[in-house]
Amino acid sequence: MKILITGNMGYVGPVLVNEIKKSLKSSEIIGFDTGFFGHCITKDYFPETFLKKQFFGDMREFPEEILEDIDAVVHLAAISNDPIGNKFENQTKDINYEASVALIKKCIRKGVKKFVFASSCSIYGQSQGNSRTETDELNPLTAYAKSKVLSENIFQNLNNSDITVTSLRFATACGMSSRLRLDLVLNDFVACAVTSKKITVLSDGLPWRPLINVRDMAQAIMWALGRDKSNGGKFLAINTGFNSWNFQIKDLAYKVAEIVTGTKVFINENAPADKRSY
Repeated sequence: MKILITGNMGYVGPVLVNEIKKSLKSSEIIGFDTGFFGHCITKDYFPETFLKKQFFGDMREFPEEILEDIDAVVHLAAISNDPIGNKFENQTKDINYEASVALIKKCIRKGVKKFVFASSCSIYGQSQGNSRTETDELNPLTAYAKSKVLSENIFQNLNNSDITVTSLRFATACGMSSRLRLDLVLNDFVACAVTSKKITVLSDGLPWRPLINVRDMAQAIMWALGRDKSNGGKFLAINTGFNSWNFQIKDLAYKVAEIVTGTKVFINENAPADKRSY
């Protein structure tokens, strides 16, 4: 199988590349990335050494010829930090939505058979009551979440196409990667505990956040790459995480403090309510 990964030089990409090479030893992996975070390495080698070829560029100017003979595309590339997305809302929509739609249309023209889309549980936004299922109403609150909903709406209404699309609505990522992100809630708490013995929760700590280890994200993508349209249809959106890994923010902070001894937790109980709870 010949696989293209967009955004392969981010947080998830290196872990996914390792999983593909372990599970699909004869596969060829092509990468496409801006390279903005190429220097952010936690190990002594670059994950791109396992790739057949690495392309650099902007998703808004993605060259269609790269898709020649590609069997499957894993689309990770996105502006995924909420503060950046909210400050640069137009650019977020252009990259996360417009470029994603353009990409899948190019995939269809080139005969790509599988398209795996990194969506997000944040599309449920503010929710009340029981855990959200795939048929529940979506309520995206951020530019990032809105871009994922817009993209899914297009993907599930593709006509006259044989491409199989799997939209993985990932829980909040955590865990170790060759390119580590420390702006994700659990990773942030651990980094603060290790470096300063202090965790400051900027909200009132009441919202719920589901978590998923980045290695499990890679496993889910592998499943999606192997999914046949007889299992879920041509388009499938699926929540991707664990029921037991859903925590209130304040409880998550205290759990980290229990493990990293000597850590103090400070919660801003007077902060405006964080509506992002899912």
